[in-house]
Amino acid sequence: MEHHQLRHRFAELTTAHLADACLRAGAEVRCAPAPLRAVTPGDRLVGRACPARHVGSVDVFLEAFTGAAPGDVLVVDNGGRLDEACVGDLVVLEARAAGLAGIAIWGLHRDTADIRAIGLPVFSLGATPTGPRRLDARPGDALEAATVGEWTVTRADLVFGDDDGVLFLPADRIGELLTLAERIRDTERRQAERVRGGVGLREQVRFDAYLAERRRTPSLTFREHLRRVGGAIEE
Repeated sequence: MEHHQLRHRFAELTTAHLADACLRAGAEVRCAPAPLRAVTPGDRLVGRACPARHVGSVDVFLEAFTGAAPGDVLVVDNGGRLDEACVGDLVVLEARAAGLAGIAIWGLHRDTADIRAIGLPVFSLGATPTGPRRLDARPGDALEAATVGEWTVTRADLVFGDDDGVLFLPADRIGELLTLAERIRDTERRQAERVRGGVGLREQVRFDAYLAERRRTPSLTFREHLRRVGGAIEE
């Protein structure tokens, strides 16, 4: 799927919709750990992953930009370190000049005020004034994969970010997952409108019927019941 199509379809969705779509489709839900947040609240991120493993020097980012396509998202693996910043304003400026859609950092950034002024979406674990004070050996696969929390991210993945956090989805299933997410969004919007109109959520999802059926069939889950009645709350 082309980048402009991804941006257009994600514009009316959230990462929560996409995470629920993964559950509905039986796909692994790969969320970055909760502390990974936008430097500027309200920023949104979408694009193909462009991984880079940081070992103390920005040259790995410059090389990643050389091989990146417009709309890619730089995914920086700095091991979740909290003792140094690995991305500053110059790297963000260069990313924007290279046509990238944003940056997700499994680590810290610095130059917060300048990054916000640049306007390119950046997600990180937070900020610290100091940059790297080390230079480690660079692995041969530094531009092939990045680790974020428990997940390994490659160019076969897409990155989505908003105020709820960052999510990684397989590019080869994105059409299916976006369609499911849109259906879930539409169902939730209809439910919300009915609640505002005086029809409570319990009434809409026939919660009394669920409780009665669960007494007869203790193994029945609420998710199974929701699928039967066409509701969408948990996924």
